[in-house]
Amino acid sequence: MAGTRTTTAYAILGLLSIREWTSYDLAKQVRRSLNWFWPRAERRLYEEPKRLAEAGLATAHREKTGRRARTVYRITEAGRDALRSWLSEPPAPRTVEFEGMVKVFFADTGTKEQLLTTLDHIARESQERLTALAQMAGEPATFPHRAHLGALGLQLQHEQEQAVRRWAGWAREQVESWTAADDPGHWDTRAVLAELSSRHRS
Repeated sequence: MAGTRTTTAYAILGLLSIREWTSYDLAKQVRRSLNWFWPRAERRLYEEPKRLAEAGLATAHREKTGRRARTVYRITEAGRDALRSWLSEPPAPRTVEFEGMVKVFFADTGTKEQLLTTLDHIARESQERLTALAQMAGEPATFPHRAHLGALGLQLQHEQEQAVRRWAGWAREQVESWTAADDPGHWDTRAVLAELSSRHRS
């Protein structure tokens, strides 16, 4: 089992280890929790539980609510064993998907105004995410016995969003002084890189 499943599969198993879910409720919980640090889970949400059931790591049973049928997924003992085994494995290297930074990286093919607009959007989005995180922190825990783990994750997300917002403000100030997106004018690139290098050495 170990090494044959994706991280998304184990993430769904993790949610199933908390309680049983319908596909609809599972989707809502993924958007509320996993999407902050593993957005791929939502993209695979309707395939992965079926695969887990086919592999004997979860069960799926149909039930009716009024006229509507729904599928309810529940973890099996084999699924719990697989999840525990996966927790012992070292995590894969961290990855980040951040389209705004892709646009920054290739900004020299566009205009300075386009770059500034991208930076403004990044700053605005990080502020919106900080607001959402604060709201989540102030709400009663959905699963009180797991609130300590949620608090760890919220703290990291908050610090990351603060860093992004801070960086976007700093980057905007720098770009304002540039002649164009492909010409930083008198801006001292070497000084910025030297400062970063000295921080690493210290």
